[in-house]
Amino acid sequence: MNKKEISEIKKQFTVQHCSIDRIRGCYVDGEKNKKTELKEAFLSLSEEEMFKYFEIFRKALSGTIGKNLMNMEFPLEQEMEGGTQEFLLKLRASGLKDDVLVEEFFDRIIANYEYGENYYIILIHAVYDIPGKTSDGLDMEDASDEIYDHIMCCICPVNLTKAGLCYNAETNSIQDRIRDWLVEMPDLGFLFPLFNDRSTDIHGMLYYSRNAETLRTEFIEEVFGCRPPLSAGGQRDSFNALVEDTLGEDCAYDTVLNIHEKLNELIDAQKDEPDPVTLTKSEVRRLFEECGVTEDRLEDFDEQFESKAGEKSTLVASNLTNTRSFEIKTPDVVVKVSPERAVLIETQYIDGRKCLIIPMEGEVEVNGIRVHTRQASALTEEEPEDPDNE
Repeated sequence: MNKKEISEIKKQFTVQHCSIDRIRGCYVDGEKNKKTELKEAFLSLSEEEMFKYFEIFRKALSGTIGKNLMNMEFPLEQEMEGGTQEFLLKLRASGLKDDVLVEEFFDRIIANYEYGENYYIILIHAVYDIPGKTSDGLDMEDASDEIYDHIMCCICPVNLTKAGLCYNAETNSIQDRIRDWLVEMPDLGFLFPLFNDRSTDIHGMLYYSRNAETLRTEFIEEVFGCRPPLSAGGQRDSFNALVEDTLGEDCAYDTVLNIHEKLNELIDAQKDEPDPVTLTKSEVRRLFEECGVTEDRLEDFDEQFESKAGEKSTLVASNLTNTRSFEIKTPDVVVKVSPERAVLIETQYIDGRKCLIIPMEGEVEVNGIRVHTRQASALTEEEPEDPDNE
């Protein structure tokens, strides 16, 4: 799913456009015990409750694709009888009215979700009547010929509110606030099936993680049977290791700068596209070639890529470079500069040591104090004669 398709589903989480017909919930304590369960027609909830649930659902479809949101495909074996995809299809087809299936789903979540504190599992079923589109992208509400039948799950931490004082309007007094258990925004979530090309794609799911660096790989493997993707940080670390190992002694400042400039150019060229810029193994190799990496250095590239990132992995370009800051770090000094100005920093040997040369042009501040950077004028006047030398 891309940004446009995710946005289209998020727009359904309003009272006016709501396509949710059923909601199930399970409140679990820190010992993995089911404390209470919810089983309701969604439209029977009060409007205030709906708004709070909508906020949770929208949050589980928020973030950056490739960081917080991951498109994951089911391996072929999971699409066979008894596989995880088949179970999710049965759950969807039941409309969440089959108590045995719903309880089995909750049990799978509880068995594999390691949290250690209280949390609330929310499961919804919805049927979105997909409107047609005109050539200029406008919805045609009466031209729908397909529905998107889907389920969505959110796992939300439940924490005790902080102690404090509050104002009691009835007694017109300040008093100790009653602490209660608050359902917070989701830690994890998923949408099944995918909504690709504005159509149902049962071969994959959209996975959400509030923490982009902790995707809970064991949870993904056990509950969905999918191959866990590399986290954003994992992609960056794998790419950095690939650059270092591929270039070896040729891993020079100018080459690395060139690689990051190319990545930023790719991202900027497609910034208005709904899909993130991704790089396959062959595209990373082409990137290296364009940045002057010699053929002999690329001799073992395929093997290096597969060992660092995985044979069929794709890397999200925005995970590999910081488009807002270019950082140069030594044991004693860290220099950060805007990526488009990174070319101003040069390397030069001075007194036998390799140094970074940073032009001090325009207004310069040291700890908030403006300092003068004008060049000292050369001495041009003739020195006076020394009378002792006469």
